[in-house]
Amino acid sequence: MNLPLLSLITFIPLVGALIILCLPKENVRAVQTVAIGAAAISFLISAFMLMGFDRGTPAMQFVEHFDWIPSMGVSYFLGIDGLSFPLVLLTTFMTLIALIGSLGIKERVKEYFFWFLLLEVGMLGVFEALDLVLFYVFWEMCLVPMYFLIGIWGGPKKEFAAIKFFLYTLAGSVFMLLAILAVYFNSTPHTFDMIQLMKAHATWSMRFQILVFLGFYLGFAIKVPAFPFHTWLPLAHVEAPTAVSVILAAVLLKMGVYGIMRISYGILPLGFQWFLPYLIVIAAINIVYGALCAMAQSDMKKMVAYSSVNHMGYCLLGIAGLSATGFSGAVMQMLAHGFITGAMFLLVGVIYDRAHTRDIAAFGGLAAKTPVYAAFMFLLCFASLGLPGLAGFVGEFLCFLGAFARWKVLTAFSVLGVIATAAFFLRMMQKVFLGPLNNRWADLPDMTPREIISIAPLAALTIAVGIWPSWVFNLMNTTLIHMTELVK
Repeated sequence: MNLPLLSLITFIPLVGALIILCLPKENVRAVQTVAIGAAAISFLISAFMLMGFDRGTPAMQFVEHFDWIPSMGVSYFLGIDGLSFPLVLLTTFMTLIALIGSLGIKERVKEYFFWFLLLEVGMLGVFEALDLVLFYVFWEMCLVPMYFLIGIWGGPKKEFAAIKFFLYTLAGSVFMLLAILAVYFNSTPHTFDMIQLMKAHATWSMRFQILVFLGFYLGFAIKVPAFPFHTWLPLAHVEAPTAVSVILAAVLLKMGVYGIMRISYGILPLGFQWFLPYLIVIAAINIVYGALCAMAQSDMKKMVAYSSVNHMGYCLLGIAGLSATGFSGAVMQMLAHGFITGAMFLLVGVIYDRAHTRDIAAFGGLAAKTPVYAAFMFLLCFASLGLPGLAGFVGEFLCFLGAFARWKVLTAFSVLGVIATAAFFLRMMQKVFLGPLNNRWADLPDMTPREIISIAPLAALTIAVGIWPSWVFNLMNTTLIHMTELVK
């Protein structure tokens, strides 16, 4: 008997969330234990699946498929391949890290951990679903938990940030729903099955694919976020609590890039090919504009938020290259950005908890006072700016390499973003950690064991992937090479 491993990974956090609802709100320790336990079990099962994952086939694996709403052709259809499995691992791992980082939450702890586990269910479902209706349900399921996590536990402008996030994402979802209905009614027989729809596109006209592509793209581009739909992200990051910023950067942004690769490209290749010249321009704008905006920030968290706009531009650049190299770079960049930027948000939270400010100019000389904190921040800043030997370099390099053959001028222009990224990270390190110590922070304590435990695994991954990336590429190469054969 084959265990439904994907369902277990996805719904154990839901079981944990329901158990939390039954616990008294005064029993904070029990709530935290159940939440972290559920996330840990989900992560361990996903890690266990590594042993059974066949790296030599592009086919879907660990498939679970049965009718859900037979009259409409909707099925409960889950599966993973080399594109989705690394993102499932990233989601379970980063959720566990974020929940450990959430142990400092003091207000309405029961509701906080309930919404966080519900968010994990939605994120995992997006990467596993192979039925468009099921995909849409999981996609929308992420919206409400994130709205409450920002709107209740966020900063001074939390309500505005939550509403802006909700409205932007919901607007994109409306266009996505219309696109889903369009492909359903134009498939023979009518189906929401992604695997079948990937074969049905041969019967669709260029005009139809372009219109439907644009519907899906609007939904995914807002989540990426791609220019000009990026304005919700810095505000959401700044106002969100630290652990929510971690999961927003590490996983939620990746849902948009994944949707473009799995659905916009996989089901609508002619529409995707038509959009390529626009996509490469958007990628270049994301990279350069995001880096320049980050350079202009005085708030450390806002700077890291704009760096996410910059780094997701690399993913779009790799996809626009339409090659196995570019696709591999895009997926690697998603993973590296996930744990590097997630760790950076945790580190910004560490300093904010102590100093109650994120103003870069307010610090100075902290390296001597908080050497452990400075060491972690230096490592992750160097990784984020793309220093060779660390994880951030691998994905960026392959994205540039994959895109250069097709888009030489815009790829060369995008290199300006790398220079600007190095500039704003080096500026931040110099102002915060170097020079004479600001006496205001003479009694600032270094990192606690709990903070080190939450960040050390991410720092270790940053080094391990940078030195030996082949073990990650082995998971995804067969699938991504197969995907590039859809469009010649």
